[in-house]
Amino acid sequence: MKAIAYTRNLPASDEQALIDIELPTPEPGPRDLRVRVHAISVNPVDVKIRNNRKPQDGKPEVIGWDAAGVVETVGEQVSLFKPGDRVWYAGALNRPGANSEQHLVDERLVGHMPDTLDFAQAAALPLTAITAWELLFDRLRVLDNLRPSQDAILVVGAAGGVGSILVQLARQLTGLTIIATASRPETQAWAKALGAHHVIDHSQPLAAQLAATGHAEVRYIAGLTQTDQHFAELVKAIAPQGALALIDDPAAIDVRQLKAKSASLHWEFMFARSMFQTPDMAAQHELLEQVARLIDAGRLKTTLGEHYGQINAANLRRAHAFIESGRARGKIVLEGF
Repeated sequence: MKAIAYTRNLPASDEQALIDIELPTPEPGPRDLRVRVHAISVNPVDVKIRNNRKPQDGKPEVIGWDAAGVVETVGEQVSLFKPGDRVWYAGALNRPGANSEQHLVDERLVGHMPDTLDFAQAAALPLTAITAWELLFDRLRVLDNLRPSQDAILVVGAAGGVGSILVQLARQLTGLTIIATASRPETQAWAKALGAHHVIDHSQPLAAQLAATGHAEVRYIAGLTQTDQHFAELVKAIAPQGALALIDDPAAIDVRQLKAKSASLHWEFMFARSMFQTPDMAAQHELLEQVARLIDAGRLKTTLGEHYGQINAANLRRAHAFIESGRARGKIVLEGF
């Protein structure tokens, strides 16, 4: 089968950074689906792994953790899917990724694809939808004791992949006032169109901008990008007894600054359930099913931002380079081998 892999940690501009290869067709384990991949999307985690994780013994490493496709065959213990089902998923970080024609994934991490989306539109969503859902409802627990008329969430980096679906989920499923940050006119318009009540510029001090929205302090903060650069402003912005959830990898932050406000800090890493085989691993299957129903009901929409054409090494290198530029709006998708 065709696949795209890397053998050395090289810049995306290098023609050897990602290469086209052939691999044997994998055989499913007891709870695995073997999926024929129709479309994939690219996430910052792909870039981080390509840059930092060394392949074992120089063997090609296949990455990619967002896919939509069709189930070809199933393992002997599979109960949630059958051959022919259209599916979407992000998969597991400690298994080969989905940048291949056929891919193995545990059924507990997979959802049935929305009926109203095509493969490219669907591939844009799984990893970011899982991340946003877990951040809002498992980490921040925004529905516990929510005061819809008073409480607000600040979404830092709202025009990126996670922010684009998080804003929609918060608007559709909670009563929160959503204050999004974006620094360019086109990304500010994007965040507003997705449902943000207010959009402010994270390249400028936040305090005065937040005050102008009527929320000088916010109960919840989703820190999706450059948390180390914004942390001092976030400490000022968070309300006493508020909660801050992060998904990025800040170089250094002094969490003691949150102590005076008794504010809590939460990490969201959507691969934790699969990596540690937690008892609630199937929660990712369940939430993808719920997101699919919301999409088919017209309450959520795809966050596809750019379609980069066919799935091959050259187009993937181009996608990785654009992710590294920090200028992506929504998700980059590739389709077909």
